[in-house]
Amino acid sequence: MAKGKSKKSKKKKQPGELCDRIAEALVVAEGFDLSQVDPASTPQLDGKEKDAVKLQEKSSDEVADLQERMYANKGTGPAILLVVQGMDTSGKGGIMRHVVGQVDPQGIHLTSFKAPTKEELSHPFLWRIRNALPASGMIGVFDRSHYEDVLIARVRNLVPPTTWKRRYSQINAFEQATTDRGIHIIKVMLHISPDEQARRLTERVSRPDKYWKYNPGDVDERALWPAYQEAYQVALTKCSTDVAPWYVVPADNKWYARFAVHHLLLRELRTLQLDWPPADFDPKVEKKRIAASLAEG
Repeated sequence: MAKGKSKKSKKKKQPGELCDRIAEALVVAEGFDLSQVDPASTPQLDGKEKDAVKLQEKSSDEVADLQERMYANKGTGPAILLVVQGMDTSGKGGIMRHVVGQVDPQGIHLTSFKAPTKEELSHPFLWRIRNALPASGMIGVFDRSHYEDVLIARVRNLVPPTTWKRRYSQINAFEQATTDRGIHIIKVMLHISPDEQARRLTERVSRPDKYWKYNPGDVDERALWPAYQEAYQVALTKCSTDVAPWYVVPADNKWYARFAVHHLLLRELRTLQLDWPPADFDPKVEKKRIAASLAEG
């Protein structure tokens, strides 16, 4: 939980400090216990929704600027992969609209992973993931991901235990190789409570404008909630590494989840320290050519 501000300290907060504190509060480190994370908590935020929205808006222009710099360096610069996992109704769509949606869409590559197709099942489980990795200069976003292969595959017994147990080390090796290629990985688990999920499902089934979002199968999955929490606990602790740590974001308050993921993305963009690429032409010559074209017109 966030600590109150000290009345004795007058030290001015440095740029990036909030991002770093959020990351430190949410990262899955040694001894992590998912059952001890309160889905309704708001780590590193003392205020309410209006404060979260105000802080997010305050740095939204910076996120857009840094993303544009990264896109401008496409072909030679780095990329970012944002992995978003969570139980049904945890707010993945809201992250796409309110966090990813604040940057230029031409620099975004969004992939929503559904149940694998027959072709995808004919390949190793990471095949379709590799094919969806972002190119240089892009922000790739995975709505669900390769972690489904150690979550639903485990809970629903879609593969033998010997198979899903091997996948943790395969995922770690894959993510290491991905970062070695210059793709920075941010992995977010949106942590929602069963009570809040029930409220959101009830809202969907009570409003005609939300029927399209309702899936009766989500109620069936609720019966497996403890098994999913156990599967998440194992995946989070086995696959939170130095190069690709996991962040567990309390998601009962949608506004907090968006606030937190926004700052995790901002933090990663800042670490890139990208400049605008130099011109591959002579600006003075081009100005003269433009002026000449006006005269000719």
